[in-house]
Amino acid sequence: MFFSLVLSAFSFFSANGRNDNIVVSPATTVTNFTDTTYNFQNKGYDAPTSYKGYKLVWSDEFNSNAIDTANWTIVTGDGCPGNCGFGNNELQWYQGQNATFKEGKMIIEARPEKAGTKNYSSTKLQSRNKKVFKFGRIDFRAILPKGQGIWPAFWMMPNDDKYGNWPKSGELDIMEMIGKEPATTYGTLHFGPGPGSTQLGGKTALPSGIFNDEFHVFSLEWKEDEITWLLDGKVFSTHKKSEFGTAIYPFNEDFFFIINLAVGGNWPGNPDETSTYPQRYVIDYVRVYQ
Repeated sequence: MFFSLVLSAFSFFSANGRNDNIVVSPATTVTNFTDTTYNFQNKGYDAPTSYKGYKLVWSDEFNSNAIDTANWTIVTGDGCPGNCGFGNNELQWYQGQNATFKEGKMIIEARPEKAGTKNYSSTKLQSRNKKVFKFGRIDFRAILPKGQGIWPAFWMMPNDDKYGNWPKSGELDIMEMIGKEPATTYGTLHFGPGPGSTQLGGKTALPSGIFNDEFHVFSLEWKEDEITWLLDGKVFSTHKKSEFGTAIYPFNEDFFFIINLAVGGNWPGNPDETSTYPQRYVIDYVRVYQ
């Protein structure tokens, strides 16, 4: 109940994309990362590679020099005309070329540049109709960007809107962070009859440092009628179907992944004079165990 009340403050503004007006980019060539001034160390928490009673059913380790289009669709544009600003007044134009690769990591950059109709560019990937899952243990290892107006996320949407349009068929946010709170991560369920969403979820903060300092692992243990969020192997929130009362529980269906880095929006606020660029979202892997 406590987190439900806290999270209602950003009710409709979570990782978003509700009913995105998706435009799939044509074949996109993504080259090796060439900015030799940017370096990161492969330090921080790393998840186990096996769990008792589970087996690895899929992963993307981002070890190639390109987005694997068997796994991911590149979303292009600003959501217009159907969902301009992706429902949150976001400021970025999504394009594939902001995702580059170095040392077995995918790096998504938010850049202050003219792109499409916007003054910022970034990348958004989704696995709809390609990599779709129901239940399991999900591990996501990343270094997050920082700064006012920055909004990285790793989340899931229903592959089929069985119960109707957002939020009726659900939204499952595994990790969201807003740049003005660089040590806090949120995990949230969105549901309800609409037009806005009802939320259940939680948040947790690092005991020291920020998510930009080193790698952390954001995890989900997703079971029938129960969802648990973990940071670096430690549980910080759990919610069950029994908490939904008479509301439809849409989270026993097939969902797909979304990885994106937004700039601006109702929840994080817009960039200001303290914001610096490029901001980089460094992703090591996505792993699914069942």
